[in-house]
Amino acid sequence: MATRSFHRPVTALASVSIAALLLAGCASGSAEGAGGSTGDGEPQLSGEIIWADFGGPTNEARQEIYFAPFTEDTGVDVVSVVINDAMQDAMLEGSPGDYDAMHTGLDLVYAYQENLIEIPEENQDQALPEDIRSHAFGTFFVGHAQAYLTDTFPDGGPETWADFWDVEKFPGKRAWPGTPGSYDSSCEIALLADGVDPDELYPLDFDRCAAKLDELRDDMVFYMSYPEIQQLLVSGSAAVAMGPSGQFAALRRAGEDVTISWDQAIVAPNVIVIPGEAPNPDNILALTSVFHDPELQAQFAERTNYGPGNPDAYEFIPEDVQDNLVNAPSHTTVVNHDSKWRGENRAEYLEFYTTWLSS
Repeated sequence: MATRSFHRPVTALASVSIAALLLAGCASGSAEGAGGSTGDGEPQLSGEIIWADFGGPTNEARQEIYFAPFTEDTGVDVVSVVINDAMQDAMLEGSPGDYDAMHTGLDLVYAYQENLIEIPEENQDQALPEDIRSHAFGTFFVGHAQAYLTDTFPDGGPETWADFWDVEKFPGKRAWPGTPGSYDSSCEIALLADGVDPDELYPLDFDRCAAKLDELRDDMVFYMSYPEIQQLLVSGSAAVAMGPSGQFAALRRAGEDVTISWDQAIVAPNVIVIPGEAPNPDNILALTSVFHDPELQAQFAERTNYGPGNPDAYEFIPEDVQDNLVNAPSHTTVVNHDSKWRGENRAEYLEFYTTWLSS
């Protein structure tokens, strides 16, 4: 991995801060928390950023790769907190709150974009669809994939989702999301297993999805949190797991020999949004410059095995690392979320999965 100084993204901070004032004035966000201005008219960054995500290894990587050098250069502290759903929902709907930045899925960006502060054009991630990239940053692509400990199937294990359902050919329990809010790509996966063409997945057929999920239910082991995926595989309680690719990367870092199938893996964009009522708009808009830097995104990808949002990052990612990124150019059989459809039908999807789990 090439090394670099922090000089290039820091040089961009001043221009981004000027844009922050303009954008904050145009957006629905409040300008409270801005740090005044310097003698040449540029806003003076000071204070803090309240950053809300899900903690764990992803947050640790952000702290080391993005936050630490930003704080060293600007003096702005980035305070990480674990997302509170009630706070996040309220701010997405336009209410005041504590958060300057929130980790979410792209479907929610489509649903609430009118309540989000826009990102400066030069810091927008080109891997996102053109109609939404102005409202999100810090993009990374998670793969909803299947994986198993290599020793479980020494002659080769399941590859497609139809294989995942084939417990006769590939015996053993299947680890599967067991909480309503973590439905992830459950219906997309079930429909692919049932033979639906990837280009015809949407709109999702929830009745057909339920029937396919019912076929495998007796062989499912439900996890209540993502780290349980690792525990279920290592303990042998599950032979194969469906879940976010980062959990399988964590197993590898812990020394486990894990095989991941990228065939039909679902490409799920995760992003950071700035709510319109962010208390510190200048500070967080300045940080978007750091997150867009391709070399820093490459470091984040190597650390987490999540794909970058800035395609230029691939110039700095070794091929062996690219093999473990769901949106790598070599992965030609992956399936992309229709995030816009999911945003428009989020409540129905959640209601469906909640009902199915409890039935």
